[in-house]
Amino acid sequence: MALNETHDAGLQSWVTSANTGSSDFPIQNLPFAVFRRKNSSETFRGGVAIGDQVLDMAAVRDAKALGGDVQAQVDAAAQAQLNSLMAMGPASWSALRLALSRALRAGAAQEAALKACLVPQADVEYSVPAQVGDYTDFYTSVHHATNVGKLFRPTNPLMENYKWVPIGYHGRASSIRISGVDFKRPNGQLKAPDADPVLKPCNRLDYELEMGIYAGSANAWGDAIGIEDAENHIFGLCLLNDWSARDVQAWEYQPLGPFLSKNFATSISPWIVTLEALEPYRTAFVRPSEDPQPLPYLSSDANSQRGALDVQLTVAIQTEKMRAEGKAAEQITRTSYRHAYWTMAQLIAHHTVNGCDLQPGDLLGTGTLSGPTMAEAGALLEITEGGKKPLSLSNGETRTFLLDGDAVVFAGWCEKPGAARIGFGECRATVLPAHQA
Repeated sequence: MALNETHDAGLQSWVTSANTGSSDFPIQNLPFAVFRRKNSSETFRGGVAIGDQVLDMAAVRDAKALGGDVQAQVDAAAQAQLNSLMAMGPASWSALRLALSRALRAGAAQEAALKACLVPQADVEYSVPAQVGDYTDFYTSVHHATNVGKLFRPTNPLMENYKWVPIGYHGRASSIRISGVDFKRPNGQLKAPDADPVLKPCNRLDYELEMGIYAGSANAWGDAIGIEDAENHIFGLCLLNDWSARDVQAWEYQPLGPFLSKNFATSISPWIVTLEALEPYRTAFVRPSEDPQPLPYLSSDANSQRGALDVQLTVAIQTEKMRAEGKAAEQITRTSYRHAYWTMAQLIAHHTVNGCDLQPGDLLGTGTLSGPTMAEAGALLEITEGGKKPLSLSNGETRTFLLDGDAVVFAGWCEKPGAARIGFGECRATVLPAHQA
């Protein structure tokens, strides 16, 4: 994929809120979501973000405002789930993006027709944008893996396989929820030393700062996707919170890994930023020379030269006390996706090397995206060293793990000289009290 006219940093939109320089959604972004007006019985349908507005793709479809060459893509983008659009492949996605970009530019002939298709983002609610058939969560941050490993294996924090193979597990697709949907603290078996396990609410609830990768066009069952072709099977990215019950996890994870400690909730941001929109923010993927180099099926010149993405990521916490006092969420972490030990293409290539068939809308989590310093840690487990060193907030409160009423807010964006700033919106959810077991 290459830079093209849609990436021109000088482009302006007739939707003036897209031209501020600080919006997540300038004309150079054009991400997709599924929405309807709040408190309505409207059908959910696809939309595209532009400034503080949503371009209603069902209205665009009915108006036939983008021309016949991309009408099939518009039809797919107007659906209540975006799987059909995801299945079309890169050439179709790129053609639709170009048509949208040209129609939304200042002076475009389509302005009058498309103005009637805009809905303020403040007036809408979102749904999970695709039917997620399968969800796989990876473990791509060597810094996170090392920090967590030190808590349990101080002399051998990183397992031998980590630097050879992208580690992942299959998660629960049915419990994926859109940003803004709150969830109950999970119950599970907890075991104290020298005691029998008991069923009770977890008391070491944590977040994990991740990105989600949506699969696009499928591969046939039994066929591997080569690393050179892997990114052609990626539709776009979102923010993802892999909520984790650490105390449940400690008792259950051996020998087969996470189960109830992970499957109760996964939060995602509503907007899918396409891979094409992220093209200006690519960076080199460099494996330390002293580490094992990827096996041939996980290596290519293109992956080395431009396989990583520099997406800035933050975590903020808003406690119940902050909310009652009208205070905003407090940022506690800033990091970047560029620190990941494995790239998107490597995840796709490894996931399918055994013939596993990815389907449009399948979701891959990157794993916790911690950076090399503790200020870049993507989970409380790391920040508090397993609960030993409480995190101090500016209002005097402390946290080792999350309490009921805590809201966790992720944000993500890309910026660099010579390119427009683009963002992902936010991923937010609040912890509610557990149900009675």
